[in-house]
Amino acid sequence: MENKIKRILVPMDGSKTSFRALDEAIGVARACHATILGVHSVAFLPAEFMPAVAPYKIYQKKEAGKFMENAKLRAAKHGILFSYAITYGSPVEQILAIAKKKKADLIVIGARGKGRVSELFLGSVSNAVLHKSSVPVLIVK
Repeated sequence: MENKIKRILVPMDGSKTSFRALDEAIGVARACHATILGVHSVAFLPAEFMPAVAPYKIYQKKEAGKFMENAKLRAAKHGILFSYAITYGSPVEQILAIAKKKKADLIVIGARGKGRVSELFLGSVSNAVLHKSSVPVLIVK
């Protein structure tokens, strides 16, 4: 059987669960000789917070850059090529759009992100990706 997994998309938010998803993706990538694309999406704030958006975006991008560089190093230690993108907008929409644009063969995502409060407030990103994705999704607990 021909190996069909060449590009793995790993949405990351810096949480322990997102790094567990990365570790799982590294294992799959090693077995399939695939590359990994990490993605972090900074969600937009409501309009009443617009004056605070610029500093928020700068801070979020800086923080995301830190954990994405850590993820890149983690993948490199296992011989896996890891690149990443930091986007702005709805995490679900961004994940699905990037998966389509970059022709991902698999999405590996953590079951929960940075906490239960954000899960309740924003809804479950992993659940939405699972149900809306046109490519296979592996959810890691």
